[in-house]
Amino acid sequence: MKQLTIDVGGTFTDCLVLEESGQLQRFKASTTPEDPTKGFFDAVGKAAKHYGQSLDELLGDVEQIVHGTTLGTNILITERGSKVGMITTKGFRDSIEMRRGIKNLHGSMFDIFIEPYKPLVPRYLRLGVEERTLYNGKILTALNEAELRAAAKELLADGCTAIAICFLHSYANGENELRAKRIVQKMAPEVYVTTSHEILPVWREFERFSTAVVSAYIGPALTRYARRLQTGLRERGCRGRLLMMLANGLVQVVDECVDRAVYLLNSGPAAAPSAATYLGGLHGQKNLLSMDMGGTSFDVCVIKDGEIPTTTESWVGEHRVAIKLVDVPSVGAGGGSLAWTDSLGLLRVGPQSAGADPGPAAYGKGEEATVTDADVALGYIPADYFLGGDIKLDVQRSLQAVARVGRKLKMDVDRSAQSIFTTINTVMANLITEVCTKQGQDVREFTLVAGGGAGGIHAAAIARQLSMPMVIVPRVAALMSAFGMFAKDLGLEYARSCFRSQSELNFTEINSLYADMRRQARADFARIGIPEAQMSFQATVEMRYVGQFHDVELELPDQDLNAGNLETLLQNFHARYEKMYTYSMPWRAAEFHTFRLKVTAPRKPVNMATHATAAGGVEAARRGSRLCLFDGNPTRVETPAYDWDRMESGHRLSGPALVDDRTTTVLVPPGFSCEVDAYRNLVLKAQ
Repeated sequence: MKQLTIDVGGTFTDCLVLEESGQLQRFKASTTPEDPTKGFFDAVGKAAKHYGQSLDELLGDVEQIVHGTTLGTNILITERGSKVGMITTKGFRDSIEMRRGIKNLHGSMFDIFIEPYKPLVPRYLRLGVEERTLYNGKILTALNEAELRAAAKELLADGCTAIAICFLHSYANGENELRAKRIVQKMAPEVYVTTSHEILPVWREFERFSTAVVSAYIGPALTRYARRLQTGLRERGCRGRLLMMLANGLVQVVDECVDRAVYLLNSGPAAAPSAATYLGGLHGQKNLLSMDMGGTSFDVCVIKDGEIPTTTESWVGEHRVAIKLVDVPSVGAGGGSLAWTDSLGLLRVGPQSAGADPGPAAYGKGEEATVTDADVALGYIPADYFLGGDIKLDVQRSLQAVARVGRKLKMDVDRSAQSIFTTINTVMANLITEVCTKQGQDVREFTLVAGGGAGGIHAAAIARQLSMPMVIVPRVAALMSAFGMFAKDLGLEYARSCFRSQSELNFTEINSLYADMRRQARADFARIGIPEAQMSFQATVEMRYVGQFHDVELELPDQDLNAGNLETLLQNFHARYEKMYTYSMPWRAAEFHTFRLKVTAPRKPVNMATHATAAGGVEAARRGSRLCLFDGNPTRVETPAYDWDRMESGHRLSGPALVDDRTTTVLVPPGFSCEVDAYRNLVLKAQ
């Protein structure tokens, strides 16, 4: 049976089919923002057509579908979520608005003209009730149920369709939150209710409250979407299991996800680093820089020694999200990014995007110039083979849009297109430099793995600007996030906060926390039919020196903590701290505060098919040529174009050259060589 992964992005919906032979088939359809399930089934429908089957016949032959989506992120950023009410401990309703004194994340905190932060829940919808749990889990004041019912009644009367229950210190004991949740659900079964300790059972009330509110804000829409998707699949005869890609790099059955909607933020982009790790491993590369340039955004991830980084310090827009996420910084730089001039007459590209509708001018509906239009004007994108010919590009419309930008810059259309190309490359290179510098990494020691539909055109220029030695453009570049979903294990993560200094550490107490998390994991996995024999456990702890604020996460040497492995853990802490900050303080005491457990169940491994070395030369794959502009040169160069489908392992090219595929185009600029590897990926190197 076949396996499918489907990634719904801002512009395109990607469908990747893994056959039992290990062959991969790739399909794209336009994303349909008004109803993303339509784009989902459109993409699967293209796969069915390829196999000569009806949609129902193909879905009946599917063993498993893994689905990632940016829907939750888009809802949050565009503020199109549900009307949320918040019930909290009396006296703490302003925590999510006060935050940590940060006026604005993207400007100076001393700028008196910056607009104040607008929380997702306005003050009149944030109500306090009498209850109090202490930091050690002891309930000092029981929940005042009369006040709770009055608060819930008021929020429901105001039209709230989601309620976040956020009580102080609920991470230590969630009894009051659970009691409140049961009461609200009994009063209004149709309302989406979330509790902060079920979403994020760790200390720091602002982070926990904010994350719970975000989950409530996007939860109803994602629940409706998931239910429509499940119904649509069932009606079309799909008997396979539907899994959702999570932001922490794991996958999970859809029913486990809708109650923790915040974990679906950035679920598509979270898979790309796994694809980069897998593909880099085919070439023996462990220091990798994953880039995914789609239609709307540019996502990067710095992978050192094969380890995909995670973070709990994320902000989505202006909103704090403290769950553990794959660390994939993003900037608004994609094929649909708009080119414009600012008040000083300077060229800017992004972060605004033309999106899927109207899309770039070349699609025949938009009027404003985008990066795609500049690439068309430069001759890089074939007008007759975009998405395999499904979309006929309007070259004249692109030229007119780029020319309008050029007139404001006093440039002709060619120079304007080159300027847009250079500007967007600089935006992306600057993000990579910033991310690498913050992590103390030298970008020149990394291999660039270029994904996304637009990534292949811009990857070599970025690599040259950053002096990166090698670029890998996967055969599945335009669907890299979808490919990464094949490499992910099914899993969940658990956490408990318990503050203990090194001297007061109680092994029995700590091990009981891990035992409790393992019990919960066994129950959660049993609910979806996975026995303990198939489960793997990874225990970690967050530590810091006494008096510090930020933490270092370390894996426990064993499943349980004891006097024998404590010394090893402390040595690992000092070593990791020094690696991160260039110094350590082994004479200072350490403290422990958050204990985590990652539980996974392995899925069927991906085995990509290899291809025999080509018997003939690459000229057999040539499909013509195009007149292109390079590196500010005003003269167009006749550039050979090759059909990626007809290129074989061992074929070599020297730039300038173009490699066309029905889902993307790869630019091999002058000064670069290109070789096809055994998996038909392209490997570019500066000559």
